[in-house]
Parts: sequence; C-alpha cells; structure tokens
Amino acid sequence: MIGGLSGRDFLSACDLNPEEALGILDLAARVKENPSEYSEALTGQVLVLLFEKPSLRTRVTFETGMLTLGGKVVSLAHDMVRMGDREPVGDVGRNLERWVQAIVSRTFKHRTLEELAEAASIPVINALSDQEHPCQAFADFQTIREQFGDSKPAITYIGDGNNVCHSLLLLGAMLGYEVRVASPEGYLPENRIAERAEALAGENGGTIRIGSDPKEMAQGAQVLYTDVWTSMGQEEEAEKRLDAFRGFQVNANLLGVASAGARVMHCLPAHRGEEISSEVLESPASIVFDQAENRLHAQKALLLGVLGKGD
Repeated sequence: MIGGLSGRDFLSACDLNPEEALGILDLAARVKENPSEYSEALTGQVLVLLFEKPSLRTRVTFETGMLTLGGKVVSLAHDMVRMGDREPVGDVGRNLERWVQAIVSRTFKHRTLEELAEAASIPVINALSDQEHPCQAFADFQTIREQFGDSKPAITYIGDGNNVCHSLLLLGAMLGYEVRVASPEGYLPENRIAERAEALAGENGGTIRIGSDPKEMAQGAQVLYTDVWTSMGQEEEAEKRLDAFRGFQVNANLLGVASAGARVMHCLPAHRGEEISSEVLESPASIVFDQAENRLHAQKALLLGVLGKGD
C-alpha cells in the first residue's frame, strides 16, 4: 500500500491518497506492536533535522524513530544554518542531498519547505509549517483508531483554525470521517483548505462542518480536540486572541454536551486554563499522552515509507 512513497516528499496530508494514508496508519500500528521487526530497517541511512522553531515531541520522536530503525540523525538548529539568510533555501537542499537520505524540516513559511523540496532530490518531510502539521495528523488518527477501532467517530476541533486544524481536516476528510471545526470569526480555517477538505470528504464518504458555536459543534461528538490559541510566531497577538477565544475552552461543560464516553485530544504543548482546563486534560477522557506517544510510531512509518522500506 505504501511502496509508491519511496523517494517522495511529504509536505501536506494531501500528498498521499486514501490508500497510502491507510497504509501508513496500518504500518504505524505494526511498528508499534513489533518494534524489533524494524530495528535494522534503515541501517546505513542518515536523516537530517532542520528546525526554525522550538520542538519537543517532533524532534525527539523523529530522532528516536530514526535511531530505533537502525539509522542515524544529524540535528541542526536554525541559527546553525539560517536558511534563506546565510544562504538560499535551494542551496541548502542541494548540499544536503549529497550527504543524507532524507530531510525533516520545521519552518515558519510553508513556501520554505516547498523550495527545499524543489531543490533537493531526496525526500523532505514537513515537521510543521504555518500551513500544515501533517505528521501530527497521522499520530492523531492512529490514536483515534486505537480508541474506536473500525468505527469513525465524529471529531470536533475547538479553537484556532491553524496548521494542526488544517491537517486534521484534510486527513480526516480523506479517511471518510466527520470532522467539525468551531473557531471564532476571523480565526476560521483558510477557505482554500476548507474547500479542499470538503472535496475530499465528498470523494471519500466524509463530512466537514465549520462554524463558530463550540457547543453546537461539540453536540454528540465522540472526540473533542483543541490546540493553543496563540501559536509560535503569534506572541504579539496573545492578548487579542485571549479575548477572541473566550468561550472556546474545552472544559467539563463542553465535554458534557459531547457523546457519553467522548475522548479529549490536544497536540501539546497545552496552556492549561486557556484552551483546555486542567480538570479535563487530566481526566479519564483524556488521550493526550497516547497521542504524543503515537508521534513516534506514525513518524517511523513515514520514514520507512519515504525511504523505501515500508513493504
């Protein structure tokens, strides 16, 4: 199912078709269950991490994932390379392709990733940009499948229509889920992303609903998902955003209008008391840390796929 991923870039959830996406999720489950089976799969391969933004989960899970697949990792911070400043993005890619087998990059501008991928002849994986966070979405759906099996629960995302929301919409639509989004006016997902998600949902039996009433969107949902209201690079907007997002906290009241037994998700880091209450984050409904664990397994599956070892 994922043999065709070898050598390909992964910048968006839409870079895969539904069969390939399911293949990655199935492989992630197998890797999680039988890690020793893949412990030498990437022996002799080297991955470079090139990050413009801070990272805990993404950096550690990609490093750990590559190492436990038998490969090696070179990890670079932005101030060591300064893509687009010290030298053109394309030149960075054309150098790295001579030394390593894949690039994982976290950038502010999505266009930076596109330039890197256009220049480099090796796979480039999006570890987060201002447009999407597709690696997070695969860990999310791995976690949802663990909780709900073959059924497809209604998922409600509450909060900023940001990169995490975009990838959740796109991958959820591709996999045939009902994905709802509740965001304040002015903070809704980008129109072009929403339109693409609606088209994918129509092709694959999914449903997309987008609005600005969190209680309406949470009604009967089996998964409530949230993220920080102020992302990296938006710190100057923090006070404005705190005001705009009042009423959008995932808390006991909101969980009460969801389906009985609903699960709560957050991509982390969490600002407890803002987008989510500590009570809910630490409740039995929370699967937040299962989600975080699955970043490792989903990313191992992606690495195996783009490096030609996923069969």
